[in-house]
Amino acid sequence: MFAAAIFHKEYDVVGYSSAKWDKKINYSGAASICDVAEVQPNFFITPGLCEPNPKLENPSFSFLFIMEAPADEQLYPIAVLVDELKHEDTTLRLNAIRRLSTIACALGPQRTRDELVPFLDESTDDEDEVLLALAEELGNFSTCVGGNEHAHVLLRPLETLAAVEETVVRDMAVESLCKTAELLNQQQMEDHFVPLVKRLSSGDWFTSRTSAAGLFAAGHTKLTPETVDEMRKLFARLAHDDTPMVRRAAAKSLPKLAIVLSKEQLLSDLIPLIDSLSRDEQDSVRLLVVEAVISIAEKLDPEETKTHLLPILKNMISDRSWRVRYMIAEKYIALSKAVGDEIVKSDLITSFVQILKDNEAEVRTAACSQLPGFASLIDREVVLGTFVACTKDLITDTAQQVRAMLATHISGLAPILGKEQTLENLQPLFLQLLKDESSDVRLNIIRQLEQVNNVIGIEMLSQSILPAVVELAEDKQWRVRLAIIEYIPTLARQLGPDMFDKQLGTMCMSWLADPVFSIREAAIVNLKQLIEVFGSEWATATVIPQISTMAADSNYLHRMTTLFAIATIASTLDCKLLDESVLPIVLSLANDPIPNIRFNVAKTLEALVPLLKQSDDTAEHVDNKITPVLNKLGDDTDSDVSSIDSSLFTIHISLRFFPFFFLSRFRTSTYKYYITNKNPSKRSEA
Repeated sequence: MFAAAIFHKEYDVVGYSSAKWDKKINYSGAASICDVAEVQPNFFITPGLCEPNPKLENPSFSFLFIMEAPADEQLYPIAVLVDELKHEDTTLRLNAIRRLSTIACALGPQRTRDELVPFLDESTDDEDEVLLALAEELGNFSTCVGGNEHAHVLLRPLETLAAVEETVVRDMAVESLCKTAELLNQQQMEDHFVPLVKRLSSGDWFTSRTSAAGLFAAGHTKLTPETVDEMRKLFARLAHDDTPMVRRAAAKSLPKLAIVLSKEQLLSDLIPLIDSLSRDEQDSVRLLVVEAVISIAEKLDPEETKTHLLPILKNMISDRSWRVRYMIAEKYIALSKAVGDEIVKSDLITSFVQILKDNEAEVRTAACSQLPGFASLIDREVVLGTFVACTKDLITDTAQQVRAMLATHISGLAPILGKEQTLENLQPLFLQLLKDESSDVRLNIIRQLEQVNNVIGIEMLSQSILPAVVELAEDKQWRVRLAIIEYIPTLARQLGPDMFDKQLGTMCMSWLADPVFSIREAAIVNLKQLIEVFGSEWATATVIPQISTMAADSNYLHRMTTLFAIATIASTLDCKLLDESVLPIVLSLANDPIPNIRFNVAKTLEALVPLLKQSDDTAEHVDNKITPVLNKLGDDTDSDVSSIDSSLFTIHISLRFFPFFFLSRFRTSTYKYYITNKNPSKRSEA
């Protein structure tokens, strides 16, 4: 037997026997109700799920969970979760929804089906965030209700959620319904799922009809032919619904429906619907038909596609709404692959040129993104004779976004045209784009030069495009300079050290003194990559002398950059070079008048010490050269310098004496301890 109960905010329980309404017993918290008539002992009342119905003479209540459990507190956490399902705090309710499976596991499949699921169905008047979480959880709840044979009990709460006002909740409910439908057998589909779809399809509010449109493809193969015909007619009614949102939902569902229908059903039912929706008065409906055309074309042979879909496609390419034409342009490669080579050659080439010359910049931009992909589907001669001329016009397009998109994708034509035609037809376009007034355009073409290099070779690239790249190295937009820096290692691998030093060496070193920190930072990383390409000998002859010169510069930022560069490139240099050429530069800056420089001297030594210790020849110099400097910095008048250097001194030197000391909390004291024992003369200072 069940006992109904009201729970107050303090969780006091007023217990009623289901048989004797006049017998009333008060409880506090979660209590055993063994003395209530006709209720078994050792039952646990879970708070929070009971609400009185004041309309009845004798009180009646929503489902109350009475969990069978021992008298200990094993189920108390479950009770708290259930209580949170009705809590005023949205966060707590959301937390409880996310852990519904925990509650269901405690209840067991039977009670989950009989009590928890109905309760959830009655509790959908809630915050959208909570409803969204509930819709998602129910989609993965089948095991909690006893497996696939009982999965249909989840349909009712999901149906309620599929009719709410908030779109994201409905969409999630539809997704969960489709997921659940895959678990149902034919009988469950006929008895439970199909009636649900019918109810939603005939709902008074457009919200339920919108959700219904997304359910027709779910479990389609499990239905009888008679039911399939009935469902197709029901879907056709939604596709002609008076409400644009419903027609839009139907158009959006067409691709999934096209996958599950046979070719005969496509030709007899779906294509007429597509034709109708492609001429809908709302462009938001018409643009969704494009995906459906692609899905259907993949299942038809070329002749059927030409007869049934090509007229629809042509009308959409010339649609009065730019949004529809934009959708066509954005999906042009997928459309072309779906309809086949014959239709591409006979009809879609001309249509693509039409899109490239569209009046709307957004459409031209989308078409530019499809240019190399579509060009790969047709003959090279057609690309040369048709598309190259179009790209020449687009180079001077008044819309910046068109030129930027063209700059991103025009290099994709180089592998299609080959070396000779790229040099003759595309190279002038590259140079023009490199000089575009928009920094975005220049950036995009720079980032794609590697693809051009793979076609025409580095020698031709260095003769024609490299001068423009060098010019852009001094571009007023720092992001353009940054893009050039990122491209330099790729050029270096192709040019070799001699040509690189001649063409780009001075430029690379000049970036170390750039006024923008991001450029200096990228230039340092660039140096490391160049050393990895050319080796330590190149670094000795080219990089180290320049860094040494910067270390003596009057501008403290240049001296700071020297330290940053050394710390970054140190791992690419051999120990001998570090000891003989790099370490003296760092140590010379230990006496710099700027505290920040001295501070970074210590941080740079942190990077050098473990590298120097890798070789026996240089390890002894750690004590001979670095220890005295750290001693001096430890006594620096600037507190930040002395603090950081004491910690670094501890980490890299005194580990020999305190190998297991936890350094992060007592850096200064450890340093003083080491100084006291290693240098008795400093005991008084410590």
